[in-house]
Amino acid sequence: MPLLSAKEMLNDAQERGYAIGQFSLNHLESVRAYLLAAEAARSPILLGVSRGMVDYMGGHRTIVAMLEPFMEHLVITVPVALHLDHGSYDEARAALRAGFRSVMFDGSALPFEENLKMSAALLALCEEQGATLECEVGTLGGEEDGIRGKGELADPAECRQLAALGVHMLAAGIGNVHGEYPEDWAGLDFELLATIRRVTGEVPLVLHGGSGVPSSMVRRAIELGVRKVNVNTDCLLAFTAAVRRYIEAGKDRVNKGYQPKALLADGLEAARRVAVEKMELFGSAGKA
Repeated sequence: MPLLSAKEMLNDAQERGYAIGQFSLNHLESVRAYLLAAEAARSPILLGVSRGMVDYMGGHRTIVAMLEPFMEHLVITVPVALHLDHGSYDEARAALRAGFRSVMFDGSALPFEENLKMSAALLALCEEQGATLECEVGTLGGEEDGIRGKGELADPAECRQLAALGVHMLAAGIGNVHGEYPEDWAGLDFELLATIRRVTGEVPLVLHGGSGVPSSMVRRAIELGVRKVNVNTDCLLAFTAAVRRYIEAGKDRVNKGYQPKALLADGLEAARRVAVEKMELFGSAGKA
């Protein structure tokens, strides 16, 4: 199955009231883990690539060229979309030129009028190419790719204006955080989320920082219109813990256990299991 635009899978999630997981790619093991998880769970999936990972994994064109043959090799039959995460205006355009069919333009740190103008320009380009566009209002707390967010809540009036453009997905800051959540975290602002849902109509909403959010909060967010949940940290922590146990048990010193495919196998499986659990939580399992 070829890489898809996220539009059809989002439409189905909207109609049937579930959310699709976006799982962040970090290395080849993560590609295999998440594709196998989606196939096992019979779930649609978005594979997200952040700006830092684009460079690490060889650039936009390399990632696009690698994924479809990898999917064919693994006999993946569920819908898969490759999505640029938190891209600038220029990065989103570069990803589209390279063959991405889903991109996020993160203009949340810009003056809103500039964010709106650039979002409109990118939306026209995405529509022309049959791609989907995610935009953001309000900045997330925490850190991603070395960039620390202010954690500003979204303004519903600005959400309404972005939604009115016809963007395909809208990420809004509602108290969510990239990375691990602090002990004094106040939780998601569901009143704000309900307001945003009301003023944006049927635009699918996106919850960034989905790792570490209690399951009950995730379910409530989905009830209030979240149709994409981004996951990274939970899978990375599971991966790292499994590899650490493998090394601490001395398995890397037996039967060529130092070879990467052996050294990282437990981490891959741990990340795969977490991804399946998330798909079940989001309600996307069995929907493909």
